[in-house]
Amino acid sequence: MASLLIGNLDSSASDDDIRDLLARYGFPPFDSIEHMPGDGSRPAVLLRYGGAPAEALRSLQPRLNDLFWRNRKINVSVFDERYDGGASSP
Repeated sequence: MASLLIGNLDSSASDDDIRDLLARYGFPPFDSIEHMPGDGSRPAVLLRYGGAPAEALRSLQPRLNDLFWRNRKINVSVFDERYDGGASSP
């Protein structure tokens, strides 16, 4: 499973707006979206992809990173979520 974090989004951007933006730049459909408003100055979304490897998202990342969209310069990071087997605490 991989995740895509898009930061500095316009807070008025809907899930459909984000889906359309990603499709326009060749990204596969995401499985889930989590809005992260923070303090409101640089809202972000975390998109989870169950079927797309992180390497595939990383190859597409330059298409969106530093893109000026809706009066903001967005930044994009890709994370590879690996299952840790339920690490136990001492």
